[in-house]
Amino acid sequence: MSDLIAKTAIDRRMAEIVGPIIEGMGFELVRVRLMSSTKSKTLQIMAERPDGGIEVDECAEISTAVSAILDVEDPIEDEYTLEVSSPGIDRPLTRLKDFETFEGHEAKIETTEMIDGQRRFKGQLAGVEGDEVLITIESGGEDVTIGLNFDWLSDAKLVLTDDLIREMLRQRKAEGAIDEKQFDEIQTDDGSSED
Repeated sequence: MSDLIAKTAIDRRMAEIVGPIIEGMGFELVRVRLMSSTKSKTLQIMAERPDGGIEVDECAEISTAVSAILDVEDPIEDEYTLEVSSPGIDRPLTRLKDFETFEGHEAKIETTEMIDGQRRFKGQLAGVEGDEVLITIESGGEDVTIGLNFDWLSDAKLVLTDDLIREMLRQRKAEGAIDEKQFDEIQTDDGSSED
C-alpha cells in the first residue's frame, strides 16, 4: 500500500481494517487520515468507484459498514468522528493510476527528498512511465517533462483550475448525473441568457 493513501502507522492500520470492507463493497480506498485537533479527532476516509466518482448515499453505505468493523476492532482509543467522502475535484493523487487518469491537468507534487535542489513541483501531469510520474514543469523559461519515481512522493494533488472544473462537469453530465433542466438560465455579462 502506498504511503500516499495512508501516511502514518495509525493510518496504515486503519487502511488494513477498512480497505477490505470498502473493496468488498465494490469501491476503492483513495486515502485514509486520522486527524487530530485540540478538541477532537476525525477519521477521514476518501473512496470512489473503480471508474471514478461516488454518490452521497454510497458514502453513507460505506460509513455504516466501516463503523461496524471499527466498533469491533476498536483501533482508536479516544472518541472520534468518522467522515467518509469523495476525493473531490482538487483531489489528492494517491495511486499511480491517478497520475495517468488525470494526465493533462495541473498538479502539485512534493517529494520526500530534494531532487535537483527542490522538493515541490507544480506543472501539468504528463502520464506515467513504468513507476515514474511524469510532470511538465517550467525550468529556465522552458517547459521540461521530468520523471519522479512514485516511491519518492510524499504528497500530490490536483490544482483546481477552470479546465478541471469543466472536465468534471462534462463527465458528470455524460454519466447523466447532472440534469440541466434543474437549473435556472445563466445570465452572461452582456445581459443575454444561455440554457
